[in-house]
Amino acid sequence: MPAAPQRFRAIVDVHVLLLRGTSDVLLARRAGTGYGDGLWHLPSGHLEEGESVTDAVIREAAEEVGVTIDPADLTFTHVMHRVPDRVGLFFATRTWTGEPYNAEPHKCSELAWWPMDDLPPDTIGYPAAAIANTLDRIPFALDGWSTNP
Repeated sequence: MPAAPQRFRAIVDVHVLLLRGTSDVLLARRAGTGYGDGLWHLPSGHLEEGESVTDAVIREAAEEVGVTIDPADLTFTHVMHRVPDRVGLFFATRTWTGEPYNAEPHKCSELAWWPMDDLPPDTIGYPAAAIANTLDRIPFALDGWSTNP
């Protein structure tokens, strides 16, 4: 009997929109990672084996910006399927414990609050698109996939 083909496995990214005031979102300028260095991005990371997506969001927020989030305070806002093997899940919260700070200076050069509808032009494209989709209440998007049938 032939072996069953391997199932496709996507890499799952989690992202958190820490929201302040009427429309500000916290962004981090990446540094020293080899991906998007010098550009703005949301606090984010990869889902680890055996971890729920909400646990991953909470872990990443604590690791990157030093805040504690109660899972009950997270709201799912968007999912993005990125070419070729990434699925990004985006969550938002207006409630956390602690003041955000740069908890990973070896991966981030600065933090700043930006209006969600006026992000800096040097924001990485896919989180900028996810933030815009969150504002427009669009729950799903493709990134990098051909729109031709």
